Amino acid sequence: MTQELRLDLERSDGSLAVATVTGELSLHTAPDLHTGASEWIRQGHHHLILDLQHVGFCDSSGLSALIRIWHSAKEADGTLTLAAVPDRLMRMLNLTGLDSLLIVHPTVHHALSTHRPTADA
Repeated sequence: MTQELRLDLERSDGSLAVATVTGELSLHTAPDLHTGASEWIRQGHHHLILDLQHVGFCDSSGLSALIRIWHSAKEADGTLTLAAVPDRLMRMLNLTGLDSLLIVHPTVHHALSTHRPTADA
């Protein structure tokens, strides 16, 4: 079984970046998600919106990667926002209590409409 992950930067505007995640978030692919997202944060995109509508699978490694990205964004005075989270992943966020930690929006458009730029945006 081939596990693939694609992380595409769809939009960047100052400190805000929107990326689409496609594929599976697993032990094999979660490090790639963390590395890619962390690099954008290091480049100054402190407010990151991840569109997860094309994520077909997520295990604990994927959840861990999301938490590590959230920490990286917080350390940079930024935010991590999740958008279009598939039902199965949303149930995992609810069961683990991560839904109270991570910002979740039904769509990228909704996430963008509620984003409040900071002085650095």
